[in-house]
Amino acid sequence: MYTVSLSSLIQEFDLKILSEGVEIADKVISHAEINRPALQLAGYYDYFDSDRLQIIGIVEYTYLQRMDSGLRKETIHRMFANKIPCLVICRSMEPFPEMIPLAEEYDVPVLGCQDSTTDFMGEVIRWLKVHLAPRITMHGVLVDIYGEGVFIMGESGIGKSETALELIKRGHRFVADDAVEIKRVSHQTLIGSCPELIKYFIELRGIGIIDVRQMFGVESLKATQSIDLIIKLEQWDQNKTYDRLGLHEEYMEILGNKLVCHSIPIRPSRNLAIICESAAINHRQKKMGYNAAQALQARVSHNMNVQ
Repeated sequence: MYTVSLSSLIQEFDLKILSEGVEIADKVISHAEINRPALQLAGYYDYFDSDRLQIIGIVEYTYLQRMDSGLRKETIHRMFANKIPCLVICRSMEPFPEMIPLAEEYDVPVLGCQDSTTDFMGEVIRWLKVHLAPRITMHGVLVDIYGEGVFIMGESGIGKSETALELIKRGHRFVADDAVEIKRVSHQTLIGSCPELIKYFIELRGIGIIDVRQMFGVESLKATQSIDLIIKLEQWDQNKTYDRLGLHEEYMEILGNKLVCHSIPIRPSRNLAIICESAAINHRQKKMGYNAAQALQARVSHNMNVQ
């Protein structure tokens, strides 16, 4: 389980600290899901996800506003007693007089947000899903080719870094070499980035370490990139049959998500950079509804029927 500090959440969304007496330095958020405690304010605490970020909007606020002071204090007391990680009040609404003393008593930070509840919820869920996403570090190279995230895999020394260098010289953007940190932010999306320690560096056997930012400039770099396609480089095996049409896709699973994977055999004189570019463009065409292999098959079938 991963966590994100409450301080970084406050800084990212420009939240106002309403409970000055509550220390926030050691507070963390561990769940990407959020909760609007409407049923809890009405007294129903079965299945209450108390470890989630709690958000109060105009509906919850006006419900509390209609209570007398004693009932409101008891209602807030019951919610804070569940040790919620944080409470955010949206639309710049002021906290109730009973809220801050109870927040300090139960050590629950109360924050203010000027955004509408729906807008804040959407943005904070997206942000938390990225920062708390399941992740794995894999050996390979990640490059942005024409907007498609291409993850190049293969055995050490097979030519991944050299291919990445040629792609950078051809105007594509470099994300990571050797170690790629992959986060699963949704059932359809994997985001790749480079560990901070080796960011911007590429290792070339026989030459050593080169700094991509210093050699090619910041326009050749990208901090994160969604992974759309996997290219697996492997030594040519004359006894193996390789796909020559591409009618059937092969897939590789990473963190539960399936990605299209092309196995590219390596032989002398093969230009891997052009192959990667062609694979990226072809993959984009397929996403846009055009499949060259299917078009050729349809043309051949039509000609056979005509004859």
